[in-house]
Amino acid sequence: MEWKKEWKILAWIAAVFLAFVFVPINEFRFTNALDQALQLTQWYAQEHVILCLLPAFYIAGAIGVFLNQAAVLKYLGPNSNRLMAYGVASVSGFVLAVCSCTVLPMFAGIYKMGAGLGPATTFLYSGPAINIMAVIMTAKVIGFELGVARGITAIVFSVVIGLIMSWLFIKEAQSRTVQMADTDDDESERPMLQNVIFFVLMIVIILVSNWGNPDSGAGWTSYVYEYKWILTSILSLIYGAILYYWFNVKVLYMAITALVVTIAAFAFPNPSVAFGLGIVGLGVSLYFSGEENRNWFNSSWDFAKQIMPLLFYGVIIAGFLLGMPGGEGIIPSAWINTAVGGDSYMANLIASVLGAFMYFATLTEIPIIQGLMGNGMQKGPALSLLLAGPALSLPSMLVIYSVLGGKKTATYVILVIVMSSLIGYFYSLI
Repeated sequence: MEWKKEWKILAWIAAVFLAFVFVPINEFRFTNALDQALQLTQWYAQEHVILCLLPAFYIAGAIGVFLNQAAVLKYLGPNSNRLMAYGVASVSGFVLAVCSCTVLPMFAGIYKMGAGLGPATTFLYSGPAINIMAVIMTAKVIGFELGVARGITAIVFSVVIGLIMSWLFIKEAQSRTVQMADTDDDESERPMLQNVIFFVLMIVIILVSNWGNPDSGAGWTSYVYEYKWILTSILSLIYGAILYYWFNVKVLYMAITALVVTIAAFAFPNPSVAFGLGIVGLGVSLYFSGEENRNWFNSSWDFAKQIMPLLFYGVIIAGFLLGMPGGEGIIPSAWINTAVGGDSYMANLIASVLGAFMYFATLTEIPIIQGLMGNGMQKGPALSLLLAGPALSLPSMLVIYSVLGGKKTATYVILVIVMSSLIGYFYSLI
């Protein structure tokens, strides 16, 4: 088989060589697409890595270290009560309100701990797709009818897709159940209530620190946005107290972290700098605070090594092909507007495919679809894009592949695209 390896190397060398020979590097469309790719990657790094992804890695690492495997198998495992497993997984998006990339470390964490393929993929879809803020904003900006349709169909969609995945790969699921049953369960001495408070607090910190401007005047959402960094600081202090009293994290390292974060908060106008330093300080504090906390840090680092490079590769490619939200990549936006301008099934299918490969941060899909509808997109394709877009992206596909493998990833992606297009098509007929 050595010759196959050599031919593969030769093929890659030839492909790179031909690319440099024939790529029109002096044409505006190509240079603009490169610029869009770099801009999207920079925007992703500035807006989502520090505030969303890094905290999510710590949550995923904590799931692997502190969450009792028996509890995961009981509520989300292959042999768990289906009504409870799919019920919990399908409404997780209302609680998490995260984008497709942020949910990936959490998905990898619960799947690694033994969650069944069906409930795990239901969770994977529902996390970003059933974002309560996105559903409300869809109803407000695009239309109440479309907002309600998005919320209801996404919940049903997530359960159906999980059931289909479980049925298609039932033999592998049974084999995995046996493997998990043979795994030693190191049950934590920490009470379940403490773990619940601990995980909920981390999720709330992510939600508050990423709270967007509602652009709607007064209201509780506006107050949360106005005071979100004060609220984040208060929640972080509570989090620090929990780390000290429940997890025995050394107070010296946390005190140094708090001092550095406070100085950074006054020295830099961008609060993300202080938040990022807090994340770094948390890692240092965990690493030097006993074996259990070091295992938490190592588990989080393992997820980061696996997921982070794939996400950036995917963001660069997605930016090159489709551009920034509101921009244009190598594929002309006029082609997209023309392709999704009708109510045919093909228009819905194209909208689903575009949504699946584009990268949407939380809530960014709404102004994009609003602009597309202003250029002729009908409600059916708009719903198809709303169902496929936030839940999938090229970066997330690469990460899902690293967790589930090629066959399951391809099946999941195809199910999302086909079902999104069917739902959009039937919605346009109503």
